[in-house]
Amino acid sequence: MTVQNLQEIKDWIGSLVGREAIVEVNKGRKKTIVRKGIIEAIYPFFFILRVDVDGTVQRIAFNYVDILTKTVELEVL
Repeated sequence: MTVQNLQEIKDWIGSLVGREAIVEVNKGRKKTIVRKGIIEAIYPFFFILRVDVDGTVQRIAFNYVDILTKTVELEVL
């Protein structure tokens, strides 16, 4: 999805709550982290991804601005 502003990103992610997604985080210097989980909740400035890692449930928060700047890429399954 091509997004232009933060409100479009918030609306788009709000429509995906409860769906499975893959998040790729660019940490710089060729370091990327890929996580697969379920979009659990949205808040005014961030959203929560629930991830199951080796049998333990983790919740990771991502900022909408990171999607706008392409630091975080979100792919819906």
